[in-house]
Amino acid sequence: MAEHNELGKKGEQLAIDFLLEKGYIIIERNYRFHKAEVDIIAQKENTLAIIEVKTRSTIDFGNPQDFLKPKQIQRLVIAIDDYVIENDLDVDVRFDIIAIVRTGNSFEIEHLENAFYHF
Repeated sequence: MAEHNELGKKGEQLAIDFLLEKGYIIIERNYRFHKAEVDIIAQKENTLAIIEVKTRSTIDFGNPQDFLKPKQIQRLVIAIDDYVIENDLDVDVRFDIIAIVRTGNSFEIEHLENAFYHF
């Protein structure tokens, strides 16, 4: 597996560990709907948090969250609309980004809640 794929898998696991520590329940990982893939669907209280994980080995070319494209956001919103309807959920929905940057042997994690409103 390519190094960037390994880094991505590591980032997703770090994000899950981070969310669990913060009291979230992990509902789904790598949920697919048509062309969309939702990294993590988690719940905390009555909020369904849709988490896009962006992991980078450097910020030389920009912050991890800067690599989320409008088309990807559109696909995620459509996927989650369907998910909520299919599962007959009565919850608030929030779209977050967990941005992770590797610094040497450690990782910096930033949780951006309601991140799509920043675009």
